[in-house]
Amino acid sequence: MDCKKPTWATGLFSSAIFFLLNVIFTYGQTEGQKAIIRSSTNSVTLSEFIVQLKQEHKNKQSNIKNLLVSKNWKYATKEKDGTVVSLNDLGTDGTPLFYTTFNDPSEQTSRAHTLYTNGLLDLGLDGDGMTVGVWDAGVALTTHQEFGDRVKNGDGSDEIDAHGTLVTGNLVSTGIKAQAQGVAYAANAITHNWTRDKIEVAEAAANGLLLSNHSYGIKSDRVPDWYFGAYIRVSQDWDKIMYNAPYYLMVTAAGNSQQSMDNESPIYGKTPDGFDLLLGFSTSKNGLTVAGAYTEIGKKGELKKAEVAAYSSLGPVDDGRIKPDLAGDGSSILSTSSDHDKSYQSSFGTSMAAPGVTGSLLLLQQYHDELYGNFMKAATLKGLALHTADDVAEKGPDYKMGWGVMNAKSAAELLQERDYSSLIAEEQLADQETFTLTIDALPGETLYASISWTDPEGTAINRGELNDGTAALTNDLDIRITQNGTTYFPWKLNPVRASDAAIQGDNRVDPYERIEIPNAEGSYEITISHKGALTNGYQDFSLILSGVKASNCSVEIPKGLDMVAADTNGVKVNWDSTDETLYELQYKAFNEAEWTSQLTWNNEVSIADLSLGQIYEVRIRAICTEQAVSEFSDTIQFEFKAEESTVLEYEVLAHGETFEISIYPNPAVDRITVDAKLSEDAVYSVVTTSGNIIKKGNARGPIDVSCLSSGLYVLVVQDHAGIKSTKFYKS
Repeated sequence: MDCKKPTWATGLFSSAIFFLLNVIFTYGQTEGQKAIIRSSTNSVTLSEFIVQLKQEHKNKQSNIKNLLVSKNWKYATKEKDGTVVSLNDLGTDGTPLFYTTFNDPSEQTSRAHTLYTNGLLDLGLDGDGMTVGVWDAGVALTTHQEFGDRVKNGDGSDEIDAHGTLVTGNLVSTGIKAQAQGVAYAANAITHNWTRDKIEVAEAAANGLLLSNHSYGIKSDRVPDWYFGAYIRVSQDWDKIMYNAPYYLMVTAAGNSQQSMDNESPIYGKTPDGFDLLLGFSTSKNGLTVAGAYTEIGKKGELKKAEVAAYSSLGPVDDGRIKPDLAGDGSSILSTSSDHDKSYQSSFGTSMAAPGVTGSLLLLQQYHDELYGNFMKAATLKGLALHTADDVAEKGPDYKMGWGVMNAKSAAELLQERDYSSLIAEEQLADQETFTLTIDALPGETLYASISWTDPEGTAINRGELNDGTAALTNDLDIRITQNGTTYFPWKLNPVRASDAAIQGDNRVDPYERIEIPNAEGSYEITISHKGALTNGYQDFSLILSGVKASNCSVEIPKGLDMVAADTNGVKVNWDSTDETLYELQYKAFNEAEWTSQLTWNNEVSIADLSLGQIYEVRIRAICTEQAVSEFSDTIQFEFKAEESTVLEYEVLAHGETFEISIYPNPAVDRITVDAKLSEDAVYSVVTTSGNIIKKGNARGPIDVSCLSSGLYVLVVQDHAGIKSTKFYKS
C-alpha cells in the first residue's frame, strides 16, 4: 500500500472525527489563530507581571551599572573562541549572573528532514507562515542571503551578534547553501538581544508567540556552588510566564560545562561524569532543556546509535526532576555567519542542539494545525516530544539526555494516528477530582501513556542552601494504569544516585510522567489524580497515549459495492458498512484519466450529473487516518442509458477483477477476434474514445467492425471472471 498521504486531500482532524478536504491550506500564525491563543492567556496576571519585570529590570540595570564601575568590569566581553559573556542579572543573594552563549571550544538527528517534501513521510512541512522567537547575545544579521525578508529585528537592537546569527540560521536558513539549510527553512524568526528577555518574551507570548529559542545561560565558573541545580528566581519567573501563556514554550540549551568541574559540591558527589551543572532558566519546570548528543541515524530515520556529547551539561536539578528533557544534535553544524551577507561558519555545542529541537517543534505545530485546524498547547507539544523521543542506553529517562533523542518523525506519526492507534487529549482536572479512562491495548505492542502539564510557578525559591531538595512542583498530578489488580507506575529518577537507571514509582517532582507496558494486551484503566489541593482550584493537563485501539475503524477493503437505484440525474451505489470509518468513493467516465472523489461517513452515495450513453467506473476505499488507508475495492462498470420509454436506466457491465485478453488483427479491417478463454455468456462492447457505446454482442467468435469509421476504439469484454478492455485501431 502506498503510505504517502492522499494527493486528493489534506486531513483536518478533531478529537472525535476528522474531515478530508479537497483544498489547499495556508498554514501559520494568522491573526485569528493568535486571537484564539490570546483568549487562553491570563492577560491580567501577565500584564501585571510585565510591569513588575520592567521595574525590576530598571532597578537591576542601575545596580549592575554601579557594580561594573566599582569592579572596573566591562559589561560584555568576547572570548577567544567567539563566546559572548555579559553581566545580565543579579541573583537574590546579589551574585552577579553573567550570561554566556553555548557554542563550545540538526535537522538529521531530530528527524525533521523526514517531514519535508520528498522526505520519508513526505508531509511538505517547512515552517511556512510560522514564527519563532530568538533571544541571544545580540540580534541576527537580518540581511543575510539565507533569510530573505523572513527575519526581523524584534527590539531595535543594533548589536549584530555572530552567535545569534548562527542560531537563527540553524532555525530558518532557506538553504541557498544546501548544507546550511535551517530546520524550519521557510519560517519567520524575530531576533532579540537577551538584555530584556523575560519582558519581551512575556509580551510576545501574550500576543500569540508559540516558541522561543534561548541558546545561552548563566556562566558556570562565576557562581557559588549552591546555584547549580537550584530553583532560583529566574527559574520561577520563566515558569510564571509559561503558566500564564499556556500555548508558549521556551526551549533552552543545557550548557557546555560537563568537563568544567565548576560545581565543587554536586548533589551526587564528585564524579568524572560532571553531574549537577544546570543553571538558571534551564532548571525551570515548564521549559524544555536540550542536551547535546552524538548520533547515528539510519536511512529510514531510525536511531542507530547515540551518546551524550562530551561537552553537554548534565542534570539533575536539586529536587530530582528529569533534566535535561531530551537531546538534539549539536555537532559541527554549518550555519549563517554575521561577517557578511553571504558568509557561513560551523559551530557545535548545545547552542546548536537547541534550535534543532526548536525548529522541529515548530514543524510539529505547523502539522497539527494542518491536520486539526489549531495549535497544541505547550504542555501537549512538550509532552509529545518527550513521549516520542528515542530512548537510549538503559530503559527509561536519565540525567544525561532526559527522555532520549528528539524524533520528529515519530511525533508526526503519532499525530497522524490520533484517534486510531493513539490519543491526544487536552483535559482539566478540578480540585479533589479524578479523571479515568478505559482503553484497549493493541495486542503485542508497547502501551505508552503520559501526562504533561504547565505547572504554576514554584512558591519556594532557593536563596543559598546547597543542594536543597525541596520540590519545585506546585500541582502534583499522578498517572496510574491498572489491570486485574496490577498497578503500573511512571518512571522516576533519584538525584542522589544520579547514574542509576530509572525505576517505576510515585513521581513527586516532574510535571511530565510516563508509563510503559510492554506486550500489552486487553483492557486497562487509566487514572489521573492529584495530591493535596490544586493551586487555583484546577490544573490543565495533556494526556498522550500510543499503542492503543482508539477506534473501531477498519482498514479492510470495503465489501459489497453495488448499484441500488437510478434516476433521471444519476445512480446510487452502496456497500457493506463498518463502524467509525470514512469512505472515499471514486468514479470516472471510462475514457477519462482522472477520478472524481466523494468522501462520506455513510455507506451509500448518489452519483449525479452523468451523461447518457457513457460507461462509468466506480471504486471505494476505507480511511481511518491519513496513513491508515485501505486499498481500493474492485471496480464496477456501468452504462448510463435511456430506453425507448424514456425511463432512465443503468446497466451494470462488470464487477470484480479483470482478466487478460488480446485481439487480432490490430489494426482491424472488417473483423476482430478476442483471444481468450470465454464462456458462452461473454459479451463485448465497442466504445468510442469519447466514452459512447456504439456496438454490442456476444464476444465468442469474430466481431464485425466493417461499419466503423477509421479511428481508435476500445473493446470491453465482460465474462463471469470479470472485465477487460483493450484498444484497437480500425483502418
